[in-house]
Amino acid sequence: MTDTDQNRGLIDAALKSKAWPFEEARKLLKRYPEGKPGGAPVLFETGYGPSGLPHIGTFQEVLRTTLVRRAYEVLTGGAPTRLVAFSDDMDGLRKVPDNVPNGDVLREHLGKPLSRIPDPFGTHESFAHHNNAMLRDFLDRFGFDYEFVSASDRYNSGGFDRALANVLTHFDAIMGVMLPTLREERRRTYSPVLPVSPTTGLVLQVPVEVLDPATGMIAFTDEDGTRVEQSVFGGQAKLQWKVDWAMRWVDLGVDYEMCGKDLTDSVTQSGKIAQILGGRRPEGLIYELFLDENGEKISKSKGNGLTIEQWLTYGTEESLGFYLFREPKSAKQLHIGVIPKAVDEYWQFRGNLAAQELDKQLGNPVWHLLRANGQQAGAGDTLPVTFGLLLNLVGVLGADATADQVWSYLANYVADATPEAHPELEALVAAALATNRDYIAPTLKRRAPAANEAAALKALDAELAAAPDASAEDLQNAVYEIGKREEFGFENLRDWFKALYETLLGSSQGPRMGSFIALYGIPETRKLIAEALQHAQSPQDS
Repeated sequence: MTDTDQNRGLIDAALKSKAWPFEEARKLLKRYPEGKPGGAPVLFETGYGPSGLPHIGTFQEVLRTTLVRRAYEVLTGGAPTRLVAFSDDMDGLRKVPDNVPNGDVLREHLGKPLSRIPDPFGTHESFAHHNNAMLRDFLDRFGFDYEFVSASDRYNSGGFDRALANVLTHFDAIMGVMLPTLREERRRTYSPVLPVSPTTGLVLQVPVEVLDPATGMIAFTDEDGTRVEQSVFGGQAKLQWKVDWAMRWVDLGVDYEMCGKDLTDSVTQSGKIAQILGGRRPEGLIYELFLDENGEKISKSKGNGLTIEQWLTYGTEESLGFYLFREPKSAKQLHIGVIPKAVDEYWQFRGNLAAQELDKQLGNPVWHLLRANGQQAGAGDTLPVTFGLLLNLVGVLGADATADQVWSYLANYVADATPEAHPELEALVAAALATNRDYIAPTLKRRAPAANEAAALKALDAELAAAPDASAEDLQNAVYEIGKREEFGFENLRDWFKALYETLLGSSQGPRMGSFIALYGIPETRKLIAEALQHAQSPQDS
């Protein structure tokens, strides 16, 4: 089959695929059936408000938008695209985030544009510059292809001046869209344009009078009661959020932008304003919001949920991407407990990818995640052990376990067990040690086995003593057979496995025991059994 035939087959399969990135990309095909006029690149945008430290909810928009971008490129055989990551850093700071140092530094400047407030971390030109840098560092780490655009840069440089004049020209029509959506009290002070006070530097929520759209001149009452006439150009004003969004869509020529469910009404109103300004609303996906472990919405100011750094401490980049890919229209909880499953499911899907038919590959999250950064999956992309198994191993080793100890045990199970030979496994060993140290070890508590469980453990010990070189599969079969024996009185195998987990590992859940025994080693497992039997004679929780 020629490359042309392969590409045609890929495009045909993508046109039919039910994977959500392709469903989203097909919206753009309908928008531009003949391609974007003049061969211009289709513009994807993501927005970010740097009023707090970036979190995973911020990062996911760039990832998910990139997935749609790559899907569109597949559908069109490589049509040009751009991705802009836009920072709303001209917004006025409304409250001090809970998760930043030196909060008093920020408190003194409440109401000023984020890019004109000192950095409480003391490392950047402003609070916004600090948070923008954090986001860009992480996007760069993932290898995203994007252009970073700052609202402050555009406003201050005059880049938005023509767009601001357009807003002033259509001021009354925009008011006609917005006023019916506001409470009576808010209507009295609402303005699409927010002037920056020439005396205090605050972003003001006051009525304005348009004097001359061409020069950007407006009039308003400053905080001290003085009537001020000044231009909105050159960073002396910014637009109200929904108007700002619409202006940006039109001025930059945005074709696709997704957002959270909390902005559903904003999309509708900004879309109407975009039409007034002579453009149209971009295509986009409205996704469900992330929740913390208590079911509360994740907030930059609260700092709840997970940070990007936390996920990468206890998991991997690939598992983060995998978790964010799945079911964007369903709410997800975002806490430490979801990471291990995401890690193992990522590698399960990756291991299946190479052998799948093309239509199945296009529905595989890993196919999309790899292509997001120009990678391809190869045959045999699997790990020799699961992350869950590693967590059980380090749990037995204790809170002070070291990477060297883990690798010595991996040698029982993995050929050429070195970090150099298995770099992906090296990352998981580090994540497992961190998870165990901070979350697992403090909660583990082995209980004494009941009489029937002690008898079954003795039988297992005898099997292990008789088969010092047994394979993981043979060990698993031996465990199964013991659990089935009527003399031990287990109602089902689940009860037997739970007993093994609780008496040997100190947890109510655990791994495939044959694999664990092979990894941990038969002599070491027999020591665990001996300790458990000793507890059975004089019951004490360890």
